[in-house]
Amino acid sequence: MSHVLVLNGPNLGRLGSREPDVYGSTTFEDLAVLCRDTGRRLGLDVDVRQTDDEAELVRWVHEAADARMPIVLNPAAFTHYSYALRDALAQRTAPLIEVHISNPAAREEFRHNSVVAAVATGTIAGFGMMSYVLALQAVAELLAETPAPH
Repeated sequence: MSHVLVLNGPNLGRLGSREPDVYGSTTFEDLAVLCRDTGRRLGLDVDVRQTDDEAELVRWVHEAADARMPIVLNPAAFTHYSYALRDALAQRTAPLIEVHISNPAAREEFRHNSVVAAVATGTIAGFGMMSYVLALQAVAELLAETPAPH
């Protein structure tokens, strides 16, 4: 079973109470359960984490790169300005799917730019919590296409 990190940036631990008109009423714990259950159905061992600390997120990305582990990442506000995160992600050694609950392109102009998108395998945005399900499905497909190392 392949191990996948689902990493979440600042303020996502407040899902359910934070701007429900944008992010819905699903809590972070609900999201974690959804990701783990989806992973099990797809044959993935999913570890869901959230931090408001940029340095901690970068350490987790390094951990994944060293272990050749896929990442599903919602960088949240770090999406738009964290060059440290972008540089860490550029070292990736496995699929990286950037996810967003809302569609950043349909929101305020400052949210339109992602500094991490160019180093991601792909981006899924605007489907609410389903964005994570779609991202995990993409990871499973990408892993299935990759030949096993000898």
